Amino acid sequence: MNKIAFSVIASGSLALLIGVADAEASSTYTIKSGDSLWKIASQHNVSVANLKTWNNLSSDAIFPNQVLKVAAAATGSSTTAPAPAPAPSQPVSNATSTYTVKSGDTLSKIASLHKTTVSKIQQLNKISGHLIYPGQKLMVSAAASAPAVTAPKPPVTAAPAPAPAPAAGTARTYKVVSGDTLTGIAYRNGISVTQLMNWNGLTSSMIRVGQVLKIENSTVAPSTTPVSNPAPPAATDTVGKIVETAKSLVGTPYVWGGSTASGFDCSGFIYYVYNQAGVKIPRTSTTGYDSRSYDISSPQVGDLVFFENTYRAGISHMGIYIGNNQFIHAGGDKVQITSLDNSYWSKHFAGYKRLYAMD
Repeated sequence: MNKIAFSVIASGSLALLIGVADAEASSTYTIKSGDSLWKIASQHNVSVANLKTWNNLSSDAIFPNQVLKVAAAATGSSTTAPAPAPAPSQPVSNATSTYTVKSGDTLSKIASLHKTTVSKIQQLNKISGHLIYPGQKLMVSAAASAPAVTAPKPPVTAAPAPAPAPAAGTARTYKVVSGDTLTGIAYRNGISVTQLMNWNGLTSSMIRVGQVLKIENSTVAPSTTPVSNPAPPAATDTVGKIVETAKSLVGTPYVWGGSTASGFDCSGFIYYVYNQAGVKIPRTSTTGYDSRSYDISSPQVGDLVFFENTYRAGISHMGIYIGNNQFIHAGGDKVQITSLDNSYWSKHFAGYKRLYAMD
């Protein structure tokens, strides 16, 4: 009788162990040549963001034979798995209150990783721009101090009613907000960066949140063009030069590794155009320019457009945004203008960014 009981117990234990092993095996995936995070996520009905979180990935780079978790850690059956914990209503522990910046990180990426926003990280760390550097420690915990379902939306400051057009001999002003650059302010007001710097006695492009800038010379009558519908930048302005130079190269052949007017690849085109417009940037790759720029949600003419998972995994193509939902790039067999609604490019769209060199 004792032998029979022991046999039943042993069989049950073995079945339980096999079940656990199967569950663990089904929750991981071994990377094969040609795989990408997007492809693996699609195969397992999860998101790329989840894959990165479960595997502590800070970029899209993966390699063959790497083993990835493709399901949340708690994958056991419903009869044995613990009940999911309620949404946290208290601040997270000090152990997770800071994050050390790694090479290739951006504020947008860090905010997404910690389920917070760029503006909250900026407020916590008293930074006004997007410039961060490897080894820097950032506070990230305050965003998780209350459940998302009860967290109030940040107040939206209503835009002031447009003031009546000032008389000749007066100056209009603009108060700098987070994310502003001299280039962006100048473009929205139909003036040049040089004018802004001269009128405000600036010797560099550095500005700060809350700073009040004159956007019109006090001795010149104001333009009748409203700020909400600015005139396009003059050809002498940096943004104007970028667009003008880029469009003049339409039809130039695509050449792998090319960065001269005789032929370009996508990153060589960016290098040539920006330097011709007076923005000194090094010759690097798409991933190099990705790490030298920061995320923006509302692109301006002259900003960069990035695409991923084209001929290789991760950021692999780029162009210059020229307005009207179009971008110009060295793609296919030549430099050309393409709509962002294009079926191929819309599928591989990664986001808009702005070079730090433009600030």
